[in-house]
Amino acid sequence: MIKRNKWILFVTSLVILIPLAVGLILWNQLPEQMPTHWGADGQVDGYSSKLFGVLGLPLFMLVIHWLCVVMTAAAPKHNNVSGKALHLVFWVCPATSLIVGFITYGQVLGLQMNVTLIMLLLMGVLFFAMGNYLPKCKQNYTVGIKLPWTLNDEANWDSTHRFAGKLWVVGGIVMLATAFLQNIWVFLGIVMVLSIVPMIYSYLYYRKHTSEE
Repeated sequence: MIKRNKWILFVTSLVILIPLAVGLILWNQLPEQMPTHWGADGQVDGYSSKLFGVLGLPLFMLVIHWLCVVMTAAAPKHNNVSGKALHLVFWVCPATSLIVGFITYGQVLGLQMNVTLIMLLLMGVLFFAMGNYLPKCKQNYTVGIKLPWTLNDEANWDSTHRFAGKLWVVGGIVMLATAFLQNIWVFLGIVMVLSIVPMIYSYLYYRKHTSEE
């Protein structure tokens, strides 16, 4: 899989390092302590050295990116991961690196931004996108809703992912609509529903079809 997608891996790795290049260009304008963590209220609650902020974060994200790709390639049934889901694996870390870099440098340079709103909107977009990809995921061990019942029964996998896909699309839209409330508890409640309901659906599917045998 890696050999077949080596150019995508190369390009996505370069994208991850864009904030590093930007940081080196802005080096003399950056403070010795840079914001690297934000609380639920969107306010900075953690700082790190300039060296870590510029070099450490992108390099850490690059390592995570490669680990995700290698684990996906090494997992059983990795050929079942759909092309669209595979693109999601390749592009989640690069997108995260760009967003974190934009927020970090933006705040350092005095750009006014609402971090909480940005992150809630991005999560809504992410769930909406994943909801579109889920029904296309064939049974595999890396991407999707991996439960004992879905991994042991392809019909359960397919039904669960069709259901979860619709639910996550709706959930993503609800997240986007409620993002402007900037209420972390509303967001966590939606995430809990999107996480737990598909598991319940999968288990009930398993119980129903087991009792019919």
